[in-house]
Amino acid sequence: MVTVTLRFYGELNDFLPSNRQKVTFPRILKHPTTVKDLIESCGIPHTEVDLTLVNRKSVDFNYLISSGDEISVYPVFESFDISDVTVLQERPLRKLQFIADINLGKLARKMRLLGLDVSFKKDASKDDLIQSMINDKRVILTTDKRLLMRKTVERGYCVRSKDPKFQTLEVIQRFDLINFINPFTRCVYCNNTVDPVEKAKISNYLEPKTRKFYHEFSQCPKCRKIYWKGSHTEHFQKFIDWIKKELKLSQNKSNCNKYLCNYLVHTEK
Repeated sequence: MVTVTLRFYGELNDFLPSNRQKVTFPRILKHPTTVKDLIESCGIPHTEVDLTLVNRKSVDFNYLISSGDEISVYPVFESFDISDVTVLQERPLRKLQFIADINLGKLARKMRLLGLDVSFKKDASKDDLIQSMINDKRVILTTDKRLLMRKTVERGYCVRSKDPKFQTLEVIQRFDLINFINPFTRCVYCNNTVDPVEKAKISNYLEPKTRKFYHEFSQCPKCRKIYWKGSHTEHFQKFIDWIKKELKLSQNKSNCNKYLCNYLVHTEK
């Protein structure tokens, strides 16, 4: 029998039952196992974990636990550099691209409106998502934590919120995307970047009122969808302002994470 104690930090507690959130609790196992298998047996995908300390020393996912081990598990610090200690995920991608599962179509649309690169297909299978992650270096966005527990999945995020509005905020906050927002530069239908187009070239495709009152247009080079800044622009700008306000309110939490990172680096040294 192997007896260990566990403590999960930050948003990793989202995956735990209430009696195990933000507290140290014991686990009794019939035989030794890797720290990765132990973490996932608690319901937490390995893609959500960036740092694991066993008896105050950082270890990788292949560490074989021993009886008496004290295990602390920390979430991914996407916007902070903690490379001086052992981390379990690759460093943040310089060019973040995402692929959303079939349950996150509205999230994909909102992120595209913000100018973020999000691939989405209504009929995409789980294997399709993984292949896109591997071949296109995309980050999987999913509501299926079991998918993120597959060994082949290296980078993904389990979206917690059910509301697309809060899902968008959640992903932007998690991946520190606020400086990558560039509204109305991407096609919401096929994800390609749109190009400016002369009004004369697309005039025949416009409704009479649109032709009369608007003069600046862009067009998707793939699906030929035409865009202009109509009345919806003001509404979406309010959405962007709301995101910025919420991110500012959460800044104190981010600073706490940064202080924690510095503490971990100092402890490791």
